[in-house]
Formats: sequence, structure tokens, C-alpha cells
Amino acid sequence: MEQAGEMPEKFEQPFGGIMLGSIRSPLSGARHLATLTALSASSLFSQSFQVNIHIDPNADTAQISPLIYGSNGQSNDRPFNITARRLGGNRLTGYNWENNASNMGMDYNQSNANDDYLTWSANIPAGQENIPGIVLTAFHDTSLAMGCYSLLTLPAAGYVSRDKAGPVLLAETAPSPRWREVRNFKGSAFTTNPDTTDPYVYVDEEVNFLVSRYGQASGAQGVRGYEVDNEPALWPSTHPRIHPDSTHCAELVSKTMALARAVKSVDPSAEVFGGVCYGFNEIYDLQSAPDWGIYSHYKSWVSALLALARDSSEQFGSRLMDVLDVHWYPDLNHPVTSDATDSATAAARVYAPRSLWDSTYVEDGWIGQWFRPVSLIPNLKTAVALNYPGTKLSISEFDYGAPQHITGGIAIADVLGIFGKYGLYLATHWGALDSYVGTAYALYRNYDGAGSCFGSLSVLATTSDINNTSVYASRSSGSDLHVILINKNFSRPASISLSIAGGAQYLSAMDYGFSSVGPSVVAAGSIPLSGNVLPYTLPPLSAHHLILKTTPASVRPGGTPTEGFRLEQNYPNPFNPSTIIRYFLPQKSAVHLDVYNVLGELVVRLADGVQEPGTHEVVFKADRLSSGNYIYRLTSGGLVASHLMSVIK
Repeated sequence: MEQAGEMPEKFEQPFGGIMLGSIRSPLSGARHLATLTALSASSLFSQSFQVNIHIDPNADTAQISPLIYGSNGQSNDRPFNITARRLGGNRLTGYNWENNASNMGMDYNQSNANDDYLTWSANIPAGQENIPGIVLTAFHDTSLAMGCYSLLTLPAAGYVSRDKAGPVLLAETAPSPRWREVRNFKGSAFTTNPDTTDPYVYVDEEVNFLVSRYGQASGAQGVRGYEVDNEPALWPSTHPRIHPDSTHCAELVSKTMALARAVKSVDPSAEVFGGVCYGFNEIYDLQSAPDWGIYSHYKSWVSALLALARDSSEQFGSRLMDVLDVHWYPDLNHPVTSDATDSATAAARVYAPRSLWDSTYVEDGWIGQWFRPVSLIPNLKTAVALNYPGTKLSISEFDYGAPQHITGGIAIADVLGIFGKYGLYLATHWGALDSYVGTAYALYRNYDGAGSCFGSLSVLATTSDINNTSVYASRSSGSDLHVILINKNFSRPASISLSIAGGAQYLSAMDYGFSSVGPSVVAAGSIPLSGNVLPYTLPPLSAHHLILKTTPASVRPGGTPTEGFRLEQNYPNPFNPSTIIRYFLPQKSAVHLDVYNVLGELVVRLADGVQEPGTHEVVFKADRLSSGNYIYRLTSGGLVASHLMSVIK
């Protein structure tokens, strides 16, 4: 998490960009949702809010990097069809590839222990724990089986664990017999069976070990990316037995460039990820590095690193740093990255993704107080353009908390859309893709259970209400148009008018989405279109993926035709006291027709049992229900469809 450090005397535009001043949207950030949640439920439920969505499939077109849908760690995350996997974090700073020992630093019980955690957590079979590089090969073998990009971390702090003998005492701080010194260049013949009794571990030999096994990064099997250690500004606090002194700018530039040269000398096609900054303070001034004053004319640490990497690359004769990498955990006045779901924290969570792109958004926290706007990705892209053009951008750790709560899913669905729209190269989520977080990934990468994905070409998509809604659009290889719609309002449905420019005529829209009803993507059915204007109601706290087609279409979650399965919008709607729900079954099957409130709680089951094929009607009387929005959901033969309805009294 961020550490406030010293505050500047005046507001500044981060990363050395153009000063935009202290802009504040009239209803920005958590203040807006706090205002909404303070209103009475009856006043909110009584009306939807109007939103105009405009899509132009031929404007602002840009390729979406497939690598933005990644995760950290050994888990394979197959249900979510991920594309990139990172082996990183604090553990990798002290990882010794020769015997797979690593150091926990101040994690867990703060014992700075050397141990075999990495082989244990990777389920390496007993007796194989000391095979050189088995942590790396087990990880990359899984990536290859999944068709994923592997991003591996190489050590740069200076020392790695020699043993697995437990806690490292203060008197055993490196250099000591508990450690092996890291050198970037061996200067003699490589071996894939290294000598574990000598005092050194070599970076170029580690890369050669992987190239000897898998080939170069340019090949089908090679490891494609290497990170320069992990969060170097925090080495003194995370790894005080390895690097007890504050990290200096000059030191880190030297170590980054030397490690990059070691990688490129063995595998010129591999990508080097530099920076690996823990968050804002490291991005800004390397956590107030002791020698920052010498570099402060660059306006930010990442700008300095980029400019000096450019100079080193020119001397080397080719690019040394391919990707600028940072980590991003919202540091607000509420514990957004925790499991907390109180109204203020939940509100802050769904608005926090705006810091990634929005120049009118002011964070509700110390960063927003002193640096405005954050506008992280655009400002990083400006730093790249000014100092080292062509460098790609990565966020190899990010998290927005509360995976078991709808707001955790809404935030991640928004973040993944932002990554694609604003041109990030690679992103890997920190933490398991559990519950709603996994559902957000599935909305983009496996919405129908058959591996179908959001399109690969981002196109123009705008909303008239950025406070309450987000929209992302893309085209696939065919004529399909994909639209992600997100309603961040806690209580009110969004009444959306969606218009599409261009000459293509869309005849139907398949609808998949999730809400507070549960952490799964539900097929809400096929929507017939007339012209390129779609009136659509988006439930509170929900995210939907519409696939617009130039032909009529209807699919089941598994991807096969539904052959007539249909749940219609209730009539009348809104209603008081009763309404009719009509649905069609293509074959005899077991049926559940349930009504939920917007919190996902079951209100009543209207149908339960085996029913014959054909049209069915249910009269729903809401005499005992209060005014508000409710979701009715039909499940039959593996098919699921749902709609929103409103009770007004």
C-alpha cells in the first residue's frame, strides 16, 4: 500500500506532465455515491436515471493488447481464460534459482526467514525441491499449457538466499554466509547444473538456463518477459536483511541497465520490464530517495528512469528496457483493497478506477489531496512520449478488494475495460480470481462458458454520465460489435439510449451480465433490434456484455442455439400491485422462476418443477413488497435469463 511520505508545498501534475490545475467534478469520487447512499431508498427506487451511450465502430480504433487479462502466481485460472501470468512479488527478490531457496523478508511473521516456500507453494514433488530452476520451469510449463505469456522476476537487490534454514538474524544481514551475491555477468562458460558452493549467482546464467530449455523469447516456447526485481524503493522495509539501506536513484538505474544488458546478451528478443514501482510515491520520487534532488529536474522518478534507459540503450546499440511497469492499489480514505463493504468504502471502490484515466476526477485520499489529477495511464504515456518513445506500459499488480462483494466485481470490470481502452500492454491481477473478481474476468474472457471473448479492436464509446456509468466497445474479427455497460449506481437502474454510428445494421444483441444476485455471468437472452438505437435498462450495480450482430441470434451459455428459450419483459412495468411474467420453453424441462431484490436476496419462488414446452404465464402480485427494483430470473435446462422490474406504490 502507499505511504504518504513528505507532502509537496503545492499541488502538482504527476509525472512531469502539463499542469491542469485542481479540477473537481461537481459530483466526483466517493462524495457522489456517499450523497446517493444518504438518500432514502424509496426516492431512489422510484426512478431510473437517463444515460446516452454512443458507439462508433469506425472511430478511435486501436488494438487491445490480449495480455491485459493476466494474473499473478502459480494458479492456472483456466475458467477465466487468462492470457498472461507473472511470477513476482516480495518472494522473488531473494530467490536463488540454483537451489530454489527464497526469503520471506518482513512478510508474515517478519522473521526474514530463508525457506522452501516457493517449491512448497508450487506443489513441487518431494525430492525435487533442489533441482535448479524448478520453480521457474514449473511456472512456465503451466503458462505454455495455457497459452499464456510468462513474466518472470530476476533479482537485482544484490543478494539471494543461500539456504532454507529459517530466520535470518540481524547479525546475518548480507553479506554473510546466509546469502549469495548476485552478479549479472558470469564471464565464463554457462552451465545448466550450477555450482551451489561458489559465492555467486549469475543473472545471465539463469536466463541461459531457460533459453537452453525453451529456446529464445521469439520462439513458440520461450520465456517472453523478465522483470527487474520487485518494488525496489521498498527493499529496506520488505527485505532489510538483503538491502537495509535506502534505495538510491543512481543505484537503481545502474542495476536496472546492467540486468537488462545481461538478459539481452543471452536473449535479445526477450522483453525487459523496468521500474516495478510499488505505487505513487515510488513512481513520483522513488520514495523520496536520498539522491532524488540530483534527478528532480526530470519531474518524476519514472521520467528519469525512462530518459536514462534511453541513453543507456543508445550506448548499448539496441533497446534495453521494453516495458515500464508499475503497481497500483488505490490508497484512499477508505480501505478499498480490503474486504470491507460498508457503504462509504463500497462507494469509494467503484469510483476508484477513474484515477486510472480521468483528468477531472480527484481521489478521496492523500494522493488526490496533493496531486491532481492522477490520471495514471495518460500521464505515464506522456512520460514515455517525452523520455523514451516506444516503451510499453504494464501494471503487474493491481487489486480493488472485496472479491466476495458485487463492488469488487464492478471495480475490476471497469478496470479491465480501462486497460483495453487506454492502451496498456500487460496487466496481472494480484490475488486469486475469486467470486466476483473472477466473474469480471469472465465477462471479458469467457462470457458464455465456451471461451468467447470481448473484441480485439477498441472503438469509440462514450457515456453522458461518467459518474454513474462506464462503457467500453470493441470489434471482433467478424462483424460483431461488443459493448460492456457498467452501472455503478447502488440503487437506481440506468435507462440507457444506445446509438451506433456507421453503416452496419445490427439486428440482434445477445446479453450476458452479472449483478448482486450472484457471482456468475448470466445469459439474459437475445434482444431484437430495429435500427441502430437500443433502449436498454441496466440494473443497479451491474455489468453487462452485449454482443450486437448483423443477423438475428440467440445462444445458450454453452454457446449452442437456444431454439426458442425466451424470458420476456414483464407487463406492465413499472407495476402496482401485479404484473405478468411470460416465458417460452422449447422442450419439457425443470423450471425455477425466482424474484430477487437488488441485494441478491431471494424474495419469492414463482415456479418450481417440471413444465411442458410452450408459452407459460405467471401473475406476480407484489402486495407485500415495498417500492423498488427487483430482478426476476428463469432457470431451465441449463439456460438462464433475467430481467429487471419495478414496483411503484
